[in-house]
Amino acid sequence: MSQPAQSAEPAPKRRARTPKSGDAGASRGQLGGVVAPLLGEAGLSDMEQRVFATIREAVLDHRLPPGTKLKEVELAALFGTTRAVVRKVLLRLAHLKLAQTPPNRAALVAQPSAQESRDLFAARSAIECAIVDTLATRISDNEISELRSMLQAELDAHARGDGKLCLKLSLEFHRALARCAGNAVLAEFLEQLLARTPLAILAHRHPLAAGACPAGEHAAVLDALAARDAERAVAAMKLHLASLLARLDLGPPRGADDLASLLGMRQLS
Repeated sequence: MSQPAQSAEPAPKRRARTPKSGDAGASRGQLGGVVAPLLGEAGLSDMEQRVFATIREAVLDHRLPPGTKLKEVELAALFGTTRAVVRKVLLRLAHLKLAQTPPNRAALVAQPSAQESRDLFAARSAIECAIVDTLATRISDNEISELRSMLQAELDAHARGDGKLCLKLSLEFHRALARCAGNAVLAEFLEQLLARTPLAILAHRHPLAAGACPAGEHAAVLDALAARDAERAVAAMKLHLASLLARLDLGPPRGADDLASLLGMRQLS
């Protein structure tokens, strides 16, 4: 039987990347499936996708910290493209809350405020508790095994002192839970929040706190799922995300009369 004709054009460069050892996708196994397009890539040309993916990964890897200027002229020269291409990418990153584009000024890597960070984790809690509640009734033994392998990869990265990889693997664990739950809408919402989480952590991380999720807290969630105990899984996830938020140095919400304390002065009675 003759084979169907195939296009002679080469496949897209970034669609089927083979994970390297120690990479965030290396332990995904059957949970990973086909590598999906990056969040925000839809409708971009090849060059725009390249610029978008490079900047996005640099932001999420903490190579571009919050507040870093993203100058159109400099980026266009680096990528060998036009300012129009860069401008479109920066607007897309701003739409995803990964960049800020103030009028008549250079774009910046986003700097989540304390309140935005609180709201981010509140939204994550609502979505991820719904995910594990659903997942407890449908997760397979094979998925449990794959998730345990991911936790071991986290522990190995922590033992090596690789904080950036720990954070990547930590976020990937949360993505894997969403994939297993099989709700594409919740998974999409969660991806938007997970993409913004490293910026909140970097902007407000307490000096003595680790940025990645403790693997022990992930294990508590997974143990509850393995027992098919939805109530315990929801409680473990809620406690886990509350613990992450508590490790950020957000400070108390400031009132309108806080100027005196900022100036080191006492208000007159």
